Amino acid sequence: MSESPAVTTLCENSNEEFLDASKLLLTYADNILRYPNEEKYRSIRIGNPTFSTKLLPIKGAVECLFEMGFEEAETHLVFPKSASVDQLKLIRESIAKERDQRLQPVQPSAQPAAASPSASTPESSASASSQPVVAPAAQPSSLESSMSFLVTLQANFQHVMLYENPELQQKARSHIPHQQMSSNAEQRLKEAKDADSECKLGIEDFLALELLSWFKKDFFSWVDSLPCSRCGGQTQNSSSLSPTADDLRWGAQRVENHYCQSCQLSTRFPRYNNPEKLLETRRGRCGEWANCFTLCCRAMGLEARYIWDSTDHVWTEIYSSSQRRWLHCDSCENACDKPLLYEVGWGKKLAYVLAFSKDQVVDVTWRYSCKHPEILTRRTRVQEAWLLHTINGLNQSRQQALTPDRKKVLTERLLVELVEFISPKKPKSGELGGRNSGSLAWRQARGETRGADTATTTQAAGFVFTPTEREKSDRLLHVRYNASKDQYCRVSNDCELIPSWDQCMWRKESVSRKLEDDWQMVYIARTEGSSQGKMSWKFDFAPAGLKIKSVSIMASSQTFHSGEVCWHLQAGSVTTEFSGDGKMQSFQSLSGSSEFLVVAGLSGGEGDASWQHAQIFRQSLKETEESSFEVLVHLEDA
Repeated sequence: MSESPAVTTLCENSNEEFLDASKLLLTYADNILRYPNEEKYRSIRIGNPTFSTKLLPIKGAVECLFEMGFEEAETHLVFPKSASVDQLKLIRESIAKERDQRLQPVQPSAQPAAASPSASTPESSASASSQPVVAPAAQPSSLESSMSFLVTLQANFQHVMLYENPELQQKARSHIPHQQMSSNAEQRLKEAKDADSECKLGIEDFLALELLSWFKKDFFSWVDSLPCSRCGGQTQNSSSLSPTADDLRWGAQRVENHYCQSCQLSTRFPRYNNPEKLLETRRGRCGEWANCFTLCCRAMGLEARYIWDSTDHVWTEIYSSSQRRWLHCDSCENACDKPLLYEVGWGKKLAYVLAFSKDQVVDVTWRYSCKHPEILTRRTRVQEAWLLHTINGLNQSRQQALTPDRKKVLTERLLVELVEFISPKKPKSGELGGRNSGSLAWRQARGETRGADTATTTQAAGFVFTPTEREKSDRLLHVRYNASKDQYCRVSNDCELIPSWDQCMWRKESVSRKLEDDWQMVYIARTEGSSQGKMSWKFDFAPAGLKIKSVSIMASSQTFHSGEVCWHLQAGSVTTEFSGDGKMQSFQSLSGSSEFLVVAGLSGGEGDASWQHAQIFRQSLKETEESSFEVLVHLEDA
């Protein structure tokens, strides 16, 4: 039996199916070997009737092409000039050897059909075959659509095996400050356990957060358009360029032309699909981000899978053994466990969301939607029965070499997921914002800002600070927010840590957190295109039978041009303004009240970037100890 997993799977077909498919596979291989400089023999059109009827329905057939070195392009499978001919010969010989053995008892003198000098093209070889091909019973009526979908499944399933390469994982680890990350994760876990003895989080949960933060802030950068390689000015993505042999070697079938109007110079931007190359370039859009980040997850020992969304986005999931579930992780957004972000926040019309790992493919669409009936109306590319049948077939092939124990683990996890999918979840506050990564024009063109406007203006009542038992006893509530860490610390409650700027907010309107990668700064500002923004925090001590003795507040804000930030306190009918100069200020006027609001209003500014001219909590990403916002409340009996 062959050592190639794809050829092994191919051999499991009936003798009739194997002989028919192997004949065509050998023809593809031999044409490349005979005519290495002929481009037409290096490309297979996915819509070709021969390919669709004689290879697609056969288990392992398309996988053999991928193992030979073929790669997926938009409408074709392509054998790039940089692909290994030795690998092609190795798979070709494995197929030919099995074919010889099967033909020997019936036709002792016969040679493999692909070795015949008359076999010149796949089409002529296929038309000469008299063997009937029977499509699977569940094959959908739209053959073209199902063919394209199957190739996407197979290509992604093959691609994730790159992340399992030990040498590539070691190369990724050489870029990652893994010791510091592990130390930080252990410290954060300890703090969480100290704050809550029943905390169910594990080390991998905090390691995932550390990795997300590092990847976004320190390692990878987003590309809308590259700066001109001559003058450094702004360019515009105007057209496509032909990929070079080196581009194709690293999986860049597309090369963007970023053209400078001033210099009339083109700056090439190859869209690399090989994570090894991305460790060097460290830039791109969501495809490059998710590709490289998933490799980094595997390099850190986290169980991770690559998530493909048919509406043109990709991200990662990481398995939390402590929580016994898969966690959504989007490196572009530095977002963890916010699966409804795309449907609710970005306004995406999801249809198919599929997870690919080294062990299996899973349809995880239902995790990312709270509108299951609506999604079903859009799942029309393939029949549901066909999709289930195809995924099961891919999983059976991939899991042949797994131990019974590992298969049992995968089955148990899948059952837990299926139970999770049954009941749609309600959106959390962190899932209500629009997309942050990419330019405003790019996000508007994709329709991924609309969700933010809807969410911020219709948000229901949010978080309220009320005293815990410890705070009641100490008659003290003390909370800090650090913008660099994007984390609240409730000092008065054993330094409880609460992630994300909006998790402790009462209201927010047209505001979002912004990262400036070039300047390594972070701040909260209005959403792009909005004229005003507002945010507030609420404190209520009445339920605990307490009232305010004194309040001290520190808030930082910064304005540019004509931008304005207005801070004030509201306690009943009394409103008190204060400055956001970063200094602690005391407010004895609130004494005797049982609740109050801290409110920040953002407005003003000039030109297209006016939204950016009023900022709160502006802070360097390196300032991890300084607070951007602090509230200290001394309490007494009501």
